[in-house]
This record gives sequence, C-alpha cells and structure tokens, in this order.
Amino acid sequence: MAGCCLRPRQGGHDVPTPIPNSPISLKALLPTAQFIGDDDILVRHTTERSEMVTPGVLFAAIPGTRRNGEEFAREAVLRGAESLLLSRELPDLSVPQCLVPDVRRAFALLCDALAGYPSQTLKTAGVTGTNGKTTTTWLIRSILRAAGHPTGVLGTIEYSDGTRREQAGLTTPDSQILSNWLASMVANGTTHAAMELSSHALDQGRACGTQLDVAIVTNVTQDHFDYHHTFETYLSAKAGIANHLKPDGLLVLNADDAGSSAIAKRVAFGGRFVTFGIDHEADVTATIVRETTAGTDFVLSCGAEAASVHTPMIGRHNVSNALAAASAAHHFGVPLKTIALGIELLPAVPGRLERVAAGQPFDVFVDFAHTEDALRRCVSNLRQLCSRRVIVVFGAGGDRDRSKRPKMAQAVLGADLVVVTSDNPRTEDPQRIIEDILAGFAPRLPPLRVEPDRQAAIAWSLAEAHPGDCVLIAGKGHETEQIIGTQRFPFDDRQVVRAAWKEISSPAFGRTGVAPTA
Repeated sequence: MAGCCLRPRQGGHDVPTPIPNSPISLKALLPTAQFIGDDDILVRHTTERSEMVTPGVLFAAIPGTRRNGEEFAREAVLRGAESLLLSRELPDLSVPQCLVPDVRRAFALLCDALAGYPSQTLKTAGVTGTNGKTTTTWLIRSILRAAGHPTGVLGTIEYSDGTRREQAGLTTPDSQILSNWLASMVANGTTHAAMELSSHALDQGRACGTQLDVAIVTNVTQDHFDYHHTFETYLSAKAGIANHLKPDGLLVLNADDAGSSAIAKRVAFGGRFVTFGIDHEADVTATIVRETTAGTDFVLSCGAEAASVHTPMIGRHNVSNALAAASAAHHFGVPLKTIALGIELLPAVPGRLERVAAGQPFDVFVDFAHTEDALRRCVSNLRQLCSRRVIVVFGAGGDRDRSKRPKMAQAVLGADLVVVTSDNPRTEDPQRIIEDILAGFAPRLPPLRVEPDRQAAIAWSLAEAHPGDCVLIAGKGHETEQIIGTQRFPFDDRQVVRAAWKEISSPAFGRTGVAPTA
C-alpha cells in the first residue's frame, strides 16, 4: 500500500487516508453507471461533505435525512471539485458527472477501492443485532488478542486500529471513515477486525465493499422503528449482513432468538452457518454453573470439546454474547482453551452492566439498555442475583421510536421500585416522553417515582437503597453527555453515582457508608 497523508475527516476524526497507487476508474468500478461530460472519471480523492472539498476531488452528493447532497454540488464545484457522483444530471454544472441509482452505495464502493480494499486483507467479523453488538465485538477482540492476533474494533464506544483509539461518533462509521480505519489496521500490521454493523448502516449501504469472514446476528427485537417503521423492514436490514460474507464466510445465528430464526428462513445463503445458544440445541453452547453479582461461571461446549469459563460479566445475555464471540473465534482457528482465556481476560465493557463502586453498601450497575428486550434481560438477571430489592432508574430517548416507550415500562415490571426519568430528550418535551412511558404501566402500577431530572433521580435511588439492594441505572451506559434540545451537556451516569454517594454518605446528609435497614 502506498504511503498515507493525514486529511481532515468528518465527525472530527483525523485518520490516515490511503493514497491509491493509481487512480480509481469509475467506469471499471461502477460498470452500469452513466457518464456525463467524459467517458470515464478517474478518482484519487473523494468526499461527501462540501466543506471538505479541495481542488481535484470527486464530490459525492449523498441524500440525507433532511437535505440532499445535490443541494451542495454547486458549492463543491466552486471549491474545486473536479467531478460529481450523482443520482441525476445537474446540467448547469460543467464538470464531469457519474450517474448511479444509489449514490450512497456507490460512494461506499469507491471509498473501499481508494482505501485499497482493506477487508480483503484483514480477517473480519461483523456483528449486528438489537442488543449485544458492543459486548460481542469486545469479546472477539479479547479472544483474538489472547491468541496473539492484533485486532482492531469499530463500534459504539470506540474506533481502534489496534494501536490508536478514538471515541466513536456512530455505531458504524460513515463509509469513508470505515474504509480508512480498516486501511489503517492493514497499514500498522493489525490482522483482524471486529466491527458493529447497525441496521441503519446496513440499510444505507455504508459498508458496501466491506467483506466479512464472519457475520453474527446476536438477536433481533424491536428498535429504531422511527427509521424502519416496521419489524419486517428492520429484520430485512439486519439480514443484509449476510450479503457482506466472503465466499468461504460463516454466518452465525442465535438459536435462542426468534428474530435470528426468522433471518435464517429468509436469507438465501448457500454457505456455512453455525448456531449458538443456551436454551436450545446449537453448535456452540453453554451450561451455566454459577451466577453471582461478581461474575458468571459456565462450561463452553463446541462439538466434542468443552472448557470451563469464568467471566466477571454478569447475566445470561452476556453468556450468549460470549458464545457468539466464541463461534467467530473458532472459525478463525483459535483453540477452545484460548477462547475461554480471552473471555476471562475481558473484565467489563464500559456501560454494559458495569458495576460502579463508590463505597456504597449495595450494588449499582450502569447499563446501555434502551430497548424493551435489553431492559427486561437486565432486570431479570439482577432479580435472580440480588438478595433484596431491584431498583431501576430509566427513561427513553427523544426524537426516537415512540412505540417502544410503553413497552419499556412493561419490561421493568420485575423490579421492586422504578424511577422514571429523562434519557436524552433531544428536542422533545421530557414530560411527554415520561407520559408515553407511564402509559405502559397500566393497569399494573409498580412502586414508582417520577423525577425528570436524571441527576436527581439517580441521587434519590441511591438514598433509597439499602444493603443487599441492586440499583440499575439504564439507558445511557458509557455515554458522557446528555442531549437536551440540540445541545450536549457533560453527563456520565457513573460520575453522577460517585458524586451523589459522596454527598449522601457525608455527615451533613446524615447517612454513613452503612445504610439503615428497611
């Protein structure tokens, strides 16, 4: 691969952009495209952002959710764009134009080509699913590292090329960022990559050109209906991950999940696939031996082989995530004992049933759970492990799927005490979001408190808790900001817990490190 230059990137990410050895021919890359003003267009650099245009680049006019990239084509040309990638001709612009039915997918293919087709060199695992994507990719990375394989990860929490890490902007980055991070992995000797592929990214074709050795579906339950509208279209988007498999690739499905079973029936897949599961017959299985709030012991079985595993992570859903990761690692040739070691070496994933210790005499967990299924799993797991009460603090995101809000209320009915609060209200009225949630409790109303101020809600739950209780603070997980209106304010549930407990346990508050009994 040729040398790299550092170019400004969208989303604030500066990542080395590969310079191709020779320009990419759009006629060869996109053989069905129509060309205006020239028989072919040769491309060395491209961008989808008009403000990033420099002389000589191709500007891709990608349609957005609010505005179409075609609106910025003239600005791009004035800035020096040498050519345009469009869905229709713009006759008033005199530069060469390449016309394609789907600009976003064509742009993704071009970015992949300019980056040197990095996924063809890397061993890649892609993970999709409503819940569990982040934990599964982190487990894959931990296992592969234990096996001596330098591994990068792209997902909700961070982008890492195996050497350098940056806070993530999107679960699955835009096409150019994705391709350039994969190219950076290749350039610095990283051999494997684990990446999250969201339903939005699969539907929009952000990863077109990215090929997978392993495609994993963790589970498919309701989410993102504000975008997909129906479960059928959501399921179809998730099923699209199979289209990214290399000819000898492996499809991995959850035998315990009805959504995964539905994908298995609809995907016209002639290649290899394996299943994982705890409760149903599968190729990769687990027998849970012991569960506590300090971790989980289970026996991992793959064919005739078995290995004992201890993980600091809690919950059956995390055992399921470990099985998904083990399935991928086994395909990469990692021995079962090394797989078990890799699982054990991952202490926790930020914001995924992450224990927060601030000196309090009860357990506090912060989790990213923001769907009905994820909330139900968290509450169910803590219900089994907690010796006394389960207290849940949660809200729902604004400007997102309203239909899931009352269902989230149903998901926490297993708790002993519920505190409904704000999540990221965005431009919605927080009280309206809370009312949508409260509608889901009828006719069975649990012990309940409503506190729109998330910081106050967390503090109240800690003051209410007693030794032996478990407090679950759900929805934001690893996030370090709260979005109110269009502004972002510093807010980390974990830091709020520590600060609140420091105040609660102070002499002025009248409560020491040992809480009174009920």
